[in-house]
Amino acid sequence: MTDTTTPQGSDDTPLDPVDRVLSRAGGRTGVTVFSGAQALQDVRTAGRGDDDGDQWDREDRAALRRVPGLSTELEDVTEVEYRQLRLENVVLAGVHPQGEQEDAENSLRELAALAETAGAVVLDGVLQRRPHPDPATYLGRGKAEELRDLVAAVGADTVIADTELAPSQRRALEDVVKVKVIDRTTVILDIFSQHAKSREGKAQVELAQLEYLLPRLRGWGDSMSRQAGGQVGAAGAGMGSRGPGETKIELDRRRIRTRMAQLRRQIASFAPARAAKRAERERHTVPSVAIAGYTNAGKSSLLNRLTSAGVLVENALFATLDATVRRTQTSDGRVYTFTDTVGFVRNLPHQLVEAFRSTLEEVGEADVVLHVVDGAHPDPAAQLATVRDVIGDVGARDLPELVVFNKSDLIDDDTRLVLRGLEPHAIFASSRTGEGVEEIRAAIERMLPLPPVEVRVLVPYDRGDLVSAVHETGIILAQEHVAEGTAIHAHVPAILGARLAPFLSA
Repeated sequence: MTDTTTPQGSDDTPLDPVDRVLSRAGGRTGVTVFSGAQALQDVRTAGRGDDDGDQWDREDRAALRRVPGLSTELEDVTEVEYRQLRLENVVLAGVHPQGEQEDAENSLRELAALAETAGAVVLDGVLQRRPHPDPATYLGRGKAEELRDLVAAVGADTVIADTELAPSQRRALEDVVKVKVIDRTTVILDIFSQHAKSREGKAQVELAQLEYLLPRLRGWGDSMSRQAGGQVGAAGAGMGSRGPGETKIELDRRRIRTRMAQLRRQIASFAPARAAKRAERERHTVPSVAIAGYTNAGKSSLLNRLTSAGVLVENALFATLDATVRRTQTSDGRVYTFTDTVGFVRNLPHQLVEAFRSTLEEVGEADVVLHVVDGAHPDPAAQLATVRDVIGDVGARDLPELVVFNKSDLIDDDTRLVLRGLEPHAIFASSRTGEGVEEIRAAIERMLPLPPVEVRVLVPYDRGDLVSAVHETGIILAQEHVAEGTAIHAHVPAILGARLAPFLSA
């Protein structure tokens, strides 16, 4: 049997479950600034600021919160609208090759945070060092049996593997541990399904779930109908082997493919409305800044600090799924927009990248990418690489990029030096304290594209609308009020330049 005694810290307090796993695996413990799952920000430093607004969406999201020790069995049917779900007890399992211990630690901590966000309690886990995962049971035979004993000892309901399991590996591991086995992709899809709110977001999540489910369907004994045709069947069964035709699993596959086709058409139908809004912004030459970054890096908090947008902020992974566009302006009056996009994570399922490609188009159509990195994360370099890979997949690799290390109030001077070496031109900011916010605004103003047409015009005083348009969408180099009107030297968009053509001065 596995020793399930709880190791104690230096102050006689129980170790965090992930630290306990890593201590058994020979890893480092107590080296990160996070508490709990070690990938979520400490609740003492994650409080919302005055710039986060009322956030009425919080009540809807908390209406069906999972809580420990609460049964899902209802005594009164009237409770069905207000019930809360029992927290699921899980055990983690990971495999890493020689020399990748640190990456395995960070990945396991992130998996624990994903599990907590999905509504689970991480009790324990195993981490095995081997060149490749076992093709049969993911873990080796001995480690799988150790996992079975650990699950029985702690009373876990579920095992979560820190990778995407093949269907055969999942079934074989379930046969050994005798409880439900899921993988990292399943947890991410579950979080997305909980947080999706808009019609497009729900359709995108459902499409990703069906794409993941299709190759993992299983037949269940009598529910499968025989389908051998003729008197000489596939196995020579002869008479009595003829069945109605399709098996139940084939019917399920066909229904899933039909539903996936419907969802793809539905998602495509949202594109014209999004394109019309984008075209309207382009017609008025409104530049856009896309906020991209790792999940829980503080993108929505930074958006609230920059624009007082009041979008939902939560200390959870993938709290924001739907793109949010907010209008703001530069110090000299030029209007531009911020777009808050879905966060990324290492090993992001390709189903989600494909399903959310329409949302990620907002990044590809932007003029500037504001890349937010969690400066207090133990591996910010991996965050940068992960986000840049996904940005490259949507064709936005060549766009101007402004890197911002958020949560600077949680990092010390030595860490700042390391991060400065990683990105010399990055800005350190804190959406909680307001540090670096003005520096971000100034940097964005410098990076926004310059209007293409340079004009010198003398606008009559009865055409104040044109002067207002120049102030709103152009860059004024010089302005003077004379007897005949307003003399302006400015860079303006092409459409406005055509409207100003009759008033060009020598």
